[in-house]
Amino acid sequence: MSDYLTGSLRIASSGLQAESIRMRVVSENLANAQSTAETPGGDPYQRKLVSFETVAERLSGSVSVEVARIGRDSTDFRVEHNPGHPAADADGNVLMPNVNPIIEMADMREANHAYRANLEVFTQARELITMTIDLMRSRR
Repeated sequence: MSDYLTGSLRIASSGLQAESIRMRVVSENLANAQSTAETPGGDPYQRKLVSFETVAERLSGSVSVEVARIGRDSTDFRVEHNPGHPAADADGNVLMPNVNPIIEMADMREANHAYRANLEVFTQARELITMTIDLMRSRR
């Protein structure tokens, strides 16, 4: 039985790690939502995306999650007309990051919920292991 519980700990731990990386990336996107290029006509900050993959463990038969990669969002940059901006091109247009703060906040909320769910699984499995050990001690 404890093998299943330790497996649960490993799975929840992988979810915690994956979601914490996701929250870091979303935070980075939010922090750079207004970061333009340093040179006129240059590209601004490009939104990052986290891709997950499931990993099957052959010995235990359980499936965990890992960050497969952190990629770049290929959607177009926003264009704002601001001739006085240091990053403005010859026409006075500035390329702005392809970061939408509303989408980022929704992603952060989703990552937060998933993190909390994995934390709850971890906590429950740890409590069950402790209870099992206590029961084994009391039977001696």
